Amino acid sequence: MINPTPLMNLVAGVWGFKTLAVGVELGLFTRLAGGRTITVGEAAAEFGLAERPADMLLAACASLGLLERSGAGYRNSELAEQFLVEGRPYYFGGQIRYSDLRTYLPWHRISEALRTDRPLTWDPQSQQSMFDTSDPEMISQFWDAMYSTSSFTARALAGAYDFGAHRSLLDVGGGAGAFPIELCRTLPELQATVLDLPHVCVRAEERIAAADLSDRIGTVAGDFLAAPALPQGYDVILLSMILHDWDEPTNRALLAKCHAALPPGGAVVICELLLNDERTGPPSAALMGMNMVVETEGGRNYSRAEYATWLTDTGFVDIRTVLFDAPGANGAVVARRA
Repeated sequence: MINPTPLMNLVAGVWGFKTLAVGVELGLFTRLAGGRTITVGEAAAEFGLAERPADMLLAACASLGLLERSGAGYRNSELAEQFLVEGRPYYFGGQIRYSDLRTYLPWHRISEALRTDRPLTWDPQSQQSMFDTSDPEMISQFWDAMYSTSSFTARALAGAYDFGAHRSLLDVGGGAGAFPIELCRTLPELQATVLDLPHVCVRAEERIAAADLSDRIGTVAGDFLAAPALPQGYDVILLSMILHDWDEPTNRALLAKCHAALPPGGAVVICELLLNDERTGPPSAALMGMNMVVETEGGRNYSRAEYATWLTDTGFVDIRTVLFDAPGANGAVVARRA
């Protein structure tokens, strides 16, 4: 018999996220790195908590698969050990902290965003974009979040699409360089360039230098929307988690620039959380689309069929989709210039 338990699970979703977020805020998972076990009493002492909330925090984290029992205490699960310990290659805490501090509060006003069709995280009347701000901490948190999400997504993409067929990649709107860094680590013959705004390129150069890849990954400062053309000389152009930020006319114009910049046989790779063609899911893509209502003026998540139509209309051929599982994308639509 049908019952409302699935609805209660949706209600409790925010409880689960806030439990995860406070664990990251407290540094719980980083303190347990390397197999350390902590008891309720030790957690209470280390975090300055009473016994009851310490007990509930550890039990809740275990219920979410973040911790597991070990004797009289708790230790990190494999998930937490890999992705919630600061300093790990695919540390995901940046995304969690940004969502907790910057995204969740505006979501309390989602009905306002739906009624006005205006973003809630910035003001289009006084700002050119969400990056037009005097709050450097917010910008830093945003790029940390994007890097957290992009690094593992890039790894998944590298396993699903053969970038080894290419020699030179242009990452349009590449942010702090997570995709080129991951791809160049995997493919020693690949050269790459990040195209983004000047202040973003500075962040990319820092990350690239830290990865010791400055000899293979460069940056080009520019506005890929305002510029009449994209840089040429690349045999693959990557649009990683970019097109969901913009409306259809903007995306079609950007794809036309990609087509013009590529040589015959060159490829474009659109890496996104893709809706199914029926527009009924998956939830990750559909809910990201709702988040675009909160955060952008015209963004939404699109289906594979929509991207395929745009690519065909632009003149691309051999359109196909590769699917994978990652936090920032569930697949990539790939096409080739004839």
